[in-house]
Amino acid sequence: MDKQELALVVIDRLKKEYPDAGCTLDYDDAWKLLVSVRLAAQCTDARVNVVVEGLYAKYPDVNALAEATPEEIEEIVRPCGLGKSKARDISACMRMLRDEYDGKVPDDFNKLLKLPGVGRKSANLIMGDVFGKPAIVTDTHCIRLCNRIGLVDGIKELKKVEMELWKLVPPEEGSDFCHRLVYHGREVCTARTKPHCDRCCLADICKKVGVEK
Repeated sequence: MDKQELALVVIDRLKKEYPDAGCTLDYDDAWKLLVSVRLAAQCTDARVNVVVEGLYAKYPDVNALAEATPEEIEEIVRPCGLGKSKARDISACMRMLRDEYDGKVPDDFNKLLKLPGVGRKSANLIMGDVFGKPAIVTDTHCIRLCNRIGLVDGIKELKKVEMELWKLVPPEEGSDFCHRLVYHGREVCTARTKPHCDRCCLADICKKVGVEK
């Protein structure tokens, strides 16, 4: 089967395997997801979910967080690693939301990209999860699994993988498909141990690129 056919089969099987897969970052407002996804760089979602509780208890809205200094934010978010740069981005991002967007997160991909600390992955996550728009969220699991399965060939650059997947994945499936890849990458197709091909729903169609026989 060609890549497009393979993609549709993979989407269908992962949908059955993980019917309720969604974002593993906790949030109840768009600006909170912006904060969490910045903190999640090189940090687990589980740890981010704990750390932000303290952050939002002290700074419950965009205006409050925009008023905080980067140093005050860093004090709380330090357990997520890279505290100084993350705090600086969060502070600048919240100020821009307050000053230019009336405290609201814009539902425009290019406007999201102009926010401090927001790259393509974060912007796609916001577009898909918050606004229900077509999105391809190419995180490390997505890039690794798409190469291993054979949906892309030896491409590691985030934007290039995203562009290839746009050609293969129906727009309405993109966001949930990427969430399911995260679940599958954590539970079955693991990175730090040998993948559990014996219990993988894709074993018979996966190219198993990089997997020791």
